[in-house]
Amino acid sequence: MGYRPQARTARDFVRRSEKAKQKKSDKERASSSHLFSEERVPSAKEVFDRTLNILNRLGNQRFPIAPFYEHFNRWLPNLRTVLSEFESNPLISVDEQFAKQYSQVLSNIEQALKERREKEVSHEEEIRRINRNLQDARNLLARTEHEHAVKEKEIADRKKRAIKPPVGKAKKPRKEQNRIVPSGTSFLRGLFRKAQPQREAEATQIPASAKREVSRIEQSFADEQKKLQDEYDRREQSILEKVANHQKEIEDLEAKTSIDDAVNLRREACEALVDALNALLLRTKTTSEATSPSP
Repeated sequence: MGYRPQARTARDFVRRSEKAKQKKSDKERASSSHLFSEERVPSAKEVFDRTLNILNRLGNQRFPIAPFYEHFNRWLPNLRTVLSEFESNPLISVDEQFAKQYSQVLSNIEQALKERREKEVSHEEEIRRINRNLQDARNLLARTEHEHAVKEKEIADRKKRAIKPPVGKAKKPRKEQNRIVPSGTSFLRGLFRKAQPQREAEATQIPASAKREVSRIEQSFADEQKKLQDEYDRREQSILEKVANHQKEIEDLEAKTSIDDAVNLRREACEALVDALNALLLRTKTTSEATSPSP
């Protein structure tokens, strides 16, 4: 029984063709990826340029919103990261001079920002202290006004109750006068005419005494009201002076304390680092030219 080759179907040819295309596609992707990665590898000059650009950007970065020390806490680590990535790049050879220069610059800017941070924190705490005192004074003023209004009402109520009895006495004789006019016989009228002068004197005497009593009471409460008002005016003036003093404290503190985003200090630090990088690049070129073989 001889060997008979197995017949291949159209499906087999399709599968082989698809596998071949897949292998070719994988090879092309691998090749293109390799080429792409090779194209993306920066040169030493590009690493220098990228680092210089980032330093220039960090040196001119502004922080418009306080508290500025919160921005410092992010800015300084960013600066350290940029220099660390530069130094650790395999294409870069950092010498001792550059390491010494950038370490000194970092130390200086770190100390400067630390002092700025402490100054700003102290400024915030002082402002908060004054504002608390200012609010306390305003609250005291509000309480004083309320207490004064309550006492005024209390005096008015006591005055009203005090003058009620004498006013009642003043009204009573008028009613009696209306009742003493007789009617009837001429005999009664004659007696009334004889007694009328005495009754009229008594009737006019009672209202006068009631008026004097009312006047005395009103004067007494007026004196009490004046005393209360004088005391209130004195306390109000004292509290208003405290409010004005606290407001002036804030104005003076803002005027004499300079709080900003330290852009000048940060720019100077980045400029010093740029100079150090450029000097390193120049030394690297000089060393490369000196060690390269002459043609």
